[in-house]
Amino acid sequence: MKYSKIKYIFTAFIVICALQSCDQGFEDLNKNPNNPATIPSELLTADIVRSAANNLYTTFLGGDMGAIWAQHWTKVQYNDEERYSPRETIIESFWTNIYEDVISDAKSMELLALAEENPAQQAVGLILQAYGFSLLTDAYGDIPFTDAIKGSTESNFTPAYDSQETVYNGIISLLDQANDLINSGAGSIGAGADLLYGGDASKWQKFANSLQFRSLMRISSKTDVSAKLTELLSRPMFTSNDDEAKLVYLSTLPNANPIFETVDITAGARGEWKVNSVMVDMLVSMNDPRLPLYVGLNNNGEYRGKPSGYRDVPNDDYNYANVSPIGPFYLAPTLPGYFVSFSELLFLHAEAAAKGLISGDAATYYAAAIASNFEANGIAAGATAYIDAHPYTDEESIALQKYIALYGQGFEAWTEWRRTKVPALTPAVEGTIDQIPSRYKYPGIEQSLNKANYDAAVSGLGGENTLTAKIWWLQ
Repeated sequence: MKYSKIKYIFTAFIVICALQSCDQGFEDLNKNPNNPATIPSELLTADIVRSAANNLYTTFLGGDMGAIWAQHWTKVQYNDEERYSPRETIIESFWTNIYEDVISDAKSMELLALAEENPAQQAVGLILQAYGFSLLTDAYGDIPFTDAIKGSTESNFTPAYDSQETVYNGIISLLDQANDLINSGAGSIGAGADLLYGGDASKWQKFANSLQFRSLMRISSKTDVSAKLTELLSRPMFTSNDDEAKLVYLSTLPNANPIFETVDITAGARGEWKVNSVMVDMLVSMNDPRLPLYVGLNNNGEYRGKPSGYRDVPNDDYNYANVSPIGPFYLAPTLPGYFVSFSELLFLHAEAAAKGLISGDAATYYAAAIASNFEANGIAAGATAYIDAHPYTDEESIALQKYIALYGQGFEAWTEWRRTKVPALTPAVEGTIDQIPSRYKYPGIEQSLNKANYDAAVSGLGGENTLTAKIWWLQ
């Protein structure tokens, strides 16, 4: 596994000299202005953002090992992942792609921007590193952090694994640095390659602080985060759906949302992914106006989900025709790929207030979170009536509404369910294990290339690299 890969583009200078016959000024005349020695730091932004989003929103990761494990979605026939037998190649590609194409390239951006004396673009590099590390540690637990990316062209095939606590402290530090760099007002962010904010540094700062709030809440059961959360309340964070960190995909392939590209009949036409009965029954029972957006009608004109699991579906009870597909709103090619949504941030504020970690009224945050999600779904007018029908009561009510609002954000939905365990979910029928996975297994290549450090990390999980081992913030 190569953790340090710098994508600088070096010019190939060929100097032909024969003894003393070299022409003076030959090198200057033969420099190619279209092949620079290094690329501007800003040009890395688009590839990093797209790589992060495309990895998260592929049906084989955010779907199979995200939305399906959170029981938002289900599968009809090819459901090994639903029964907790994930593909090792997908697990390995997530590890590799986030390290190489997100974290390493974001480190390159940071170093290039530092050399350019561009603090704003340097902050973007730090934020994207923090985001990549947060994905990996939430998926696997302890991961290489300190030794992972050194910012040189040398490869490090045997980095030590840091504890998840150390990784999270490092993430928070990266985000603090980014906030301070943007606060300085120096530098600029290249608008053309910035697919999230079009060069708006103030919105990147809001992203950094909102991501930090999420990170602190994720570890809030293991350490006292109240002072840091309170400090964040005085910093810029998201104040509307316009601020949230999301990649808005385009309407045509190959730049459409990966879910559309795989599932929609006009694109990939793979109708394997359906809606879980947990989600369908919940929305129906709550008279939730998001139902026709989340869930499509089956061939009988009904909303009908399928429970998780079944290696062999009895009596053809669940098939491609009688199980509801994913709703049309969530199969749109332009559906955003969310990094952090405003709605999720508000739900986290509500939880923090309910737990006494910050000041403020939990019910107010709760109502605002639901209203934000209704707006994102294009049904803002229905929010007030829904909130009146389903008012804030306790922390569980916050977690339940967050679970519903995270529909379409498979990895994050599974991650937050692991943390809150709301709603109570039953493991898949005929599953290969008797509980919903609490982590991804370390990829097999680590055992081959980085065995000593791999073994040390596995020993911290109780000695086995399993889907059910408890990572630090779940212990």
